[in-house]
Amino acid sequence: MSLVTCDLTISLDGFVAGPDQSMAEPLGRGGERLHRWMFEEPAEHTAERDGILAAGAYILGRNMFAGPGTWDPDWQGWWGAEPPYHAPVFVLTHHARPPLEMAGGTTFHFVNDGIETALAQARKAAGSGDVAIAGGAQTARQYLSAGLIDELRLHIAPIVLGAGERLLDGVAGLNLEPAEVSGTALVTHIRYRLTN
Repeated sequence: MSLVTCDLTISLDGFVAGPDQSMAEPLGRGGERLHRWMFEEPAEHTAERDGILAAGAYILGRNMFAGPGTWDPDWQGWWGAEPPYHAPVFVLTHHARPPLEMAGGTTFHFVNDGIETALAQARKAAGSGDVAIAGGAQTARQYLSAGLIDELRLHIAPIVLGAGERLLDGVAGLNLEPAEVSGTALVTHIRYRLTN
């Protein structure tokens, strides 16, 4: 059976982005330090990186696709001509927009009628594959609060950001069962199953 998963890198104090997010610093001040494990130790985290990119479809929040500020209808994402997803991506937004087909099999679909609709569309597109809630924090919080995530995979960087976009603000009543723990000096990976 396919799962709804969520992979996010967070700081020790629970932030997925630092303060003052902008188009110049989409992860906020200091936020790029969260992801050092992906770039400085790629061979040591192959399974985790492969797991992040193994879904049959993805769901993103509008800021994850286009950053904070005014919606630019011509914006095509942060990733260049070939985004890393290679699968359908459903972007939660209040702005209607036709699908955006990119190189490598990624097509961005813009959903403006709620998280349940986006999940239904993503499940259909994924077939027997998993659906990944790919961020940002607000999107993950919505799906966690609605009880729609089966597996939460946190990648905890040993840094303290002090402020920014916190993952679990306002999320209550989660029952998390640790299923796997691994890591290095740059990150601790914890895979949780969400139980009722």
